[in-house]
Amino acid sequence: MNAPVDVCAYRQSRPWWRDAVVYQVYPRSFADANGDGIGDLPGIIERLDYLVDLGVDAVWISPFYTSPLHDGGYDVADFRDVDERLGTLADIDALIEQAHARNLRVIMDIVPNHTSNEHRWFQEVLHSEPGSPTWEESSSRFMIRLGKGKDHNEPPTNWRSVFHGPGWSRLVLANGTITDYWYLHLFDSTQPDVDWTNPQVRAEFEDILRFWFDRGVDGFRIDVAHGLAKDQQLPDMDYASLPQSEILGLAPGAPYWDQDEVHEIYREWRAIADTYDPPRIFCGETWAPTAERLALYQRPDELHTSFNFDYLAAGWDADKMRASIDATVANHLKVGAPPTWVLSNHDVVRHATRFSPTSDGTAVSATSHFDAQRGLRRAQAATVFMLGLPGSAYLYQGEELGLPEVFDLPGESRQDPVWKRSKGTDLGRDGCRVPLPWSDNEPNYGFGPTNASWLPQPADWANFSVAQQKDNDASTWRMYQRALEQRRREPALGDGPMVWVDDAPEGVLALKRFTNDGDQPSVVIAVNMSEEAQQLPSSWGADALLASSADVAAVTIDESEHLVIGPETAVWLRA
Repeated sequence: MNAPVDVCAYRQSRPWWRDAVVYQVYPRSFADANGDGIGDLPGIIERLDYLVDLGVDAVWISPFYTSPLHDGGYDVADFRDVDERLGTLADIDALIEQAHARNLRVIMDIVPNHTSNEHRWFQEVLHSEPGSPTWEESSSRFMIRLGKGKDHNEPPTNWRSVFHGPGWSRLVLANGTITDYWYLHLFDSTQPDVDWTNPQVRAEFEDILRFWFDRGVDGFRIDVAHGLAKDQQLPDMDYASLPQSEILGLAPGAPYWDQDEVHEIYREWRAIADTYDPPRIFCGETWAPTAERLALYQRPDELHTSFNFDYLAAGWDADKMRASIDATVANHLKVGAPPTWVLSNHDVVRHATRFSPTSDGTAVSATSHFDAQRGLRRAQAATVFMLGLPGSAYLYQGEELGLPEVFDLPGESRQDPVWKRSKGTDLGRDGCRVPLPWSDNEPNYGFGPTNASWLPQPADWANFSVAQQKDNDASTWRMYQRALEQRRREPALGDGPMVWVDDAPEGVLALKRFTNDGDQPSVVIAVNMSEEAQQLPSSWGADALLASSADVAAVTIDESEHLVIGPETAVWLRA
């Protein structure tokens, strides 16, 4: 029999970020302490014990900087201050202190690809005259270029915005003067892209890192991590040849995504992070065309981790999931980095809805007929399977409640620039940002002390509330809590090796996890992606440590014990 392992000591022997489970808070929608309908930092502080009870290791907080909120806070006007609607610097200091007192790490967002057009740098551009010394200095910090054509009436390139429409806008000064110049905004027109070839830009963001690291922040999630460097030759894009619509990094060969020069920036950032004790960490929102390109960001002198969006995009598809896992694990192994898994975040349709089967087999949309109950069942199974994979994992607020996407928000309530720039043809991301339901019998489901809510909550939100789920052993919340608790107990889970189990029944993906030295009991992670119950081989054992549903039973066949798991169900077994 294997000797018992001190799991706490075992985990403490390796860097925490290699197998952490991180909970994303979208602050405007998490908890509202002052009743104005907008979530805030004091609201997060009040709910820190909730995160401890759930069992996560760290909290990633989406932007709370000063912002005009044209893009939910990702349009930053001041990178060293807190938006007054969300709190104060004293509040973030208190949040960091109280989180650390609970052994929770705190990860902030940093948005280095662009600023708000209300940032002081861009305001200097708007209040200076082309050709003046002030103009020369201020404009060089942004991707500002002369327009094409005799009168410069055409944009410098044909690049498009991720949020629909053109990626360039004519630069109009504060006094109304229409210049011959255009500025790049790969997102909203209120978010001008900065020019990372400018040493002032590099120095500014390095100082921003130190400002927050000195306050005790444990790390940063980097927004659009793959987009900082642009091809300075500004070639046009061949959009007609793209196999899918242009979004983030899914355009192979785009001259503004995944340029080799971006790695120089992260080597400089890593050197700063490593001067702290303990070292601070980075996680990239890194869209890359291949698993090999993604792994380059995790070389030992660059970022610590990056989200694996290829896995997120695989959906409920066994072949795509396995291919993504294989490519990700193999390429991360080459650079000595752990994979990082994610199924939902503030930019995508919640996976409880996304995994729902539709009547016609197409992707879920606002107009499709889909089976929400099976979507939730699949989401629960996918989460249990994901938490058994090697490396770290990120959870998005509300997924532990099984929250679905909200498609029927009224147009006048929607705030996403995607909705506005597409003229209502693209619903955007507001549907995954609806404020959380904490209570089943309080105003706005306990999100705040009044009825105010910056996005309206559905009438059935009480059914998903924390109040209804925390004491219900059959709830999604309790499943998440059990999974995170069991994950902490198992030295074979988190960072470490895996091998596929090849005698899996049809429709079942299964892998074995074990410690690096193989000295501790191994665990089989299996998910039945078929629509029929499946009998697992007796060699896997019948000791279920965790299951995503109650549809699991041990049976004896020919004097051998087997586990039978229901359709769309995941289990962890003691091998």
